[in-house]
Amino acid sequence: MAIIDMVRWTPQEGEAVYAFRFPETNLSTYTQLVVYESQQALLFSKGQLLGKFGPGKHTLNTENLPLLRSLFGIPFGGKNPFTAEIWFVNLLQPANLEWQTGSMSVHDADYNTFLPLEAKGRYGVRVADAERFLTKLVIPHAQYTQTDLTDQCYGEFVNKTKSAVVGYMTQNRVGYKQVSAHLDSLSTFLRSNLTEFWNGYGIELSQFYITEIDIDTTTEEGRRVKAAIAEQAEMSITGHTWQQGRMFDTAQDALSGMGNGQGGILGGLMAIGMMGGLQGGNSAHLMTPNNSQPTFGQPQQQNGMGAPVGGGQMPRPASVFCSNCGKQFSTTSQFCPNCGHKYNPCPNCGRDNDEKAKRCTGCGTRLNADSERCPHCGAPVSQGSTFCSSCGKPMLIGDVCERCHAPLPPSVKFCPNCGHRR
Repeated sequence: MAIIDMVRWTPQEGEAVYAFRFPETNLSTYTQLVVYESQQALLFSKGQLLGKFGPGKHTLNTENLPLLRSLFGIPFGGKNPFTAEIWFVNLLQPANLEWQTGSMSVHDADYNTFLPLEAKGRYGVRVADAERFLTKLVIPHAQYTQTDLTDQCYGEFVNKTKSAVVGYMTQNRVGYKQVSAHLDSLSTFLRSNLTEFWNGYGIELSQFYITEIDIDTTTEEGRRVKAAIAEQAEMSITGHTWQQGRMFDTAQDALSGMGNGQGGILGGLMAIGMMGGLQGGNSAHLMTPNNSQPTFGQPQQQNGMGAPVGGGQMPRPASVFCSNCGKQFSTTSQFCPNCGHKYNPCPNCGRDNDEKAKRCTGCGTRLNADSERCPHCGAPVSQGSTFCSSCGKPMLIGDVCERCHAPLPPSVKFCPNCGHRR
């Protein structure tokens, strides 16, 4: 076989190549080795490293390669053949690589549940230790490209990245809502954790940053979580609660059914009652004849469904549904055990309401207003009212007319309102 007189490597355009093995191994002590800028050449023979060469033109003689005398018995001088593998390593090949972790389950500090998240970003690497790089990753490839690097290191790299992301978010209680504000600090944290991993292969991690952490929507579970978060955001913007949203959907279905000839009058009345409850007002006028008035002394209070609430205050239920997340919890709790929402009970029916609601979504009772309790039936009454809106009896106990219940001054013997003797 012919002796190679000149050895060099000129990278071609296309995919980045980090290492290239010269195809011929028949060399001599007169062979010229040309190494370009940003390259380093390494010679291996019989499992040993013969030498390293930086940029420049080198002669592969015994002065540059002292091991030739011990391995091959080559004396000084003369054109002596020998066999060796020559590797060229590109030390400054830039790499701007994309990475993605795939789904990882993180216990979220904002929603207090596990969320399927995924992280994406970019990183840059370069070869820092050519010998370690060749022995750990490259050999026995003929050449080593960017694809070879990402494929070979992907599994371990992703596992370490996932562990670092989950550990950072858990230890620092960074939730999904705030994670975008922590991308810089999280990128720095991950880079410090991954530097040792890349150094083990003779590679320097020149840059590393995270571009996005979001819900993994590649699975059905992730799509449901994403939809639930979007719905909660919409409720926060529009100011309606989860219960109101469900009532609105039900009312729309009932009205649609009535328009299609389905559901009858009962379905229509149910829809009207629900719409009244959603508006926080009294919808009884939609269901009673015109000019209909309650009997004197016996006013009737209607709830959000248009049904009268008589006989005083309604008993508080044993459990209610949270107006924030829709989960059921006991009325003995002050906060929802699922989302932490503060229990804001209606003073009449006990239903949980949003803290900004003005009326109960269930019975229409005014909320967050100064009120008194009827001394007879215990129902809530607006401050300054003369009569109870539930039982019709006077709020004042003492000097009142027995017939019309008007308040009586201490000095009169007859009621100035109806003339009844005191």
